[in-house]
Amino acid sequence: MLIFEQGHAGRRSTTQASLQAIENTDIPAQFLRKTAPKLPEVSELQAVRHYTRLSQKNFSIDTHFYPLGSCTMKYNPRACNSLAMLSGFLNRHPAAPDSHSQGILACLYELQQILTEVTGMKGVSLAPAAGAQGEFTGVAMIRAYHEARGDSARTEMLVPDAAHGTNPASAAMCGFKVREIPTNSMGDVDLEALKAAVGTQTAGIMLTNPSTLGIFERNIQEIARIVHEAGGLLYYDGANLNAILGKVRPGDMGFDVIHINLHKTFSTPHGGGGPGSGPVGASERVLPYLPVPLVDFDGQTYRWLLEKECPETIGRLLAFGGNMGILLRAYIYAKMLGKEGMARIADFSALNANYLLAKTMQAGFDAAFPDRRASHEFILTLKKQAKECGVSTMDFAKRLLDKGFHAPTTYFPLLIPECLLIEPSETEDLETLDLFVDALIEIKHEAETQPELLKNAPHTLPVKRLDDVKAAKDLNIIWKG
Repeated sequence: MLIFEQGHAGRRSTTQASLQAIENTDIPAQFLRKTAPKLPEVSELQAVRHYTRLSQKNFSIDTHFYPLGSCTMKYNPRACNSLAMLSGFLNRHPAAPDSHSQGILACLYELQQILTEVTGMKGVSLAPAAGAQGEFTGVAMIRAYHEARGDSARTEMLVPDAAHGTNPASAAMCGFKVREIPTNSMGDVDLEALKAAVGTQTAGIMLTNPSTLGIFERNIQEIARIVHEAGGLLYYDGANLNAILGKVRPGDMGFDVIHINLHKTFSTPHGGGGPGSGPVGASERVLPYLPVPLVDFDGQTYRWLLEKECPETIGRLLAFGGNMGILLRAYIYAKMLGKEGMARIADFSALNANYLLAKTMQAGFDAAFPDRRASHEFILTLKKQAKECGVSTMDFAKRLLDKGFHAPTTYFPLLIPECLLIEPSETEDLETLDLFVDALIEIKHEAETQPELLKNAPHTLPVKRLDDVKAAKDLNIIWKG
């Protein structure tokens, strides 16, 4: 029932509002409403119960397994939330002087140092407020590097066909022409195609390792050699950093720029268009172009470094210094883990992914790369079920909702037909993984015996299957009584 349908005319809940404050507003008269907004006329208790019930119908990481491949939806420790909301952090004004901000600057400086160490870069900026902004920033730094050298001919950015979809978008937004590099049958970048593509026009290559195919790029050092010898730079998409954390560093692979999704690897809140944070790291050659502000420490005092101290910076991305609440959560998480804990993240990311890969293959599912070890995620292809049973990957995904699981990522990467990209993450236990496999097996049997059950799923949720295309193109959220 809609909340508008629950109330009665004249019913109010005014205990939380001051009518006097509303009447004494300083808003100019021309901007004030002439008629009251059409709001539901309900009591406070009705409102509380209505929205509490709605929240209980949602899928969330606190209530369900969320095996979204490449998105790394995992538990966010409550200790990180609590400590990041200490009054000294929460009540600090973003324009407060350095002398009044030593505590938070100390935390941010140490986070810079931690991220520099775990990525193998020479320096890190915490400025980008999202992974996408960090990605754009990394490409902008590559552009600044070539411009500073007067190398205006470098107009092309190479992007593997298994890359995240935002990679070509970021390159295009920075003015580069995008050139796609194919993947070979084993999931590695095609070296011969790469050699044929590089030249004096190459600004760099954008890739992540492990890739979105869920496997480690074995020829990464050869790729770095080919691109560097051609005069280009290597950009690392940090979406999958949790797979190698504490084991191998992008800087040691030859990367020049990296952005880090703190919401993926460092377990900060994730989704809904924010909050997020995408710090960028730089190698020695790109270090001068890091965005400001940066945090500096002279042995006694912490301070912001701005454009004056960093004349070659690409500039600011925000009015202030990054998404502080998320940066603090990541800092606390990193301190909780310590060096040994970070390595265990990679251990359990790989263990859980390979366990699920083995169990699903034993159950008769087809892996996209059956001869490769999974890193932190893996791909199943349901093309056999689509051909033999007439059901799609989306049908499987919708039916999983009935079983109490959020679906994995569907139809990405695009080069794998009827693709399910599954990432269990390091925070899930064995019992949950086994229940997920059991659900997949049940759905596989249903596809073979009752395909219509899948095609009409979900059956148990408040909202049945939507027309996704119509919902996106013709969004209508207006209620008319």
